[in-house]
Amino acid sequence: MANLTIRQLDDDVKERLRKRAAANGVSMEEEARKALQNWVARVEPREGMGTRIRRRFAPLSGVELDVPPRGPSRPLPDIFDDE
Repeated sequence: MANLTIRQLDDDVKERLRKRAAANGVSMEEEARKALQNWVARVEPREGMGTRIRRRFAPLSGVELDVPPRGPSRPLPDIFDDE
């Protein structure tokens, strides 16, 4: 196993890490280890969100929907009249 030293850690970050560790009943070292493991285990998407959405809905391309006709427009309330 490797060792890692983190210098110039912000006091607020250290305090939040200490509180999280205490809440989880583990040492600060263990809490930091778990946080780093979770962070590096995340899979970064290789493509943008728009591309992923388009790919997800691609099987629906060509689907035609019946759009009901719009009803008659209503007049605006008096508060919009020019004075």
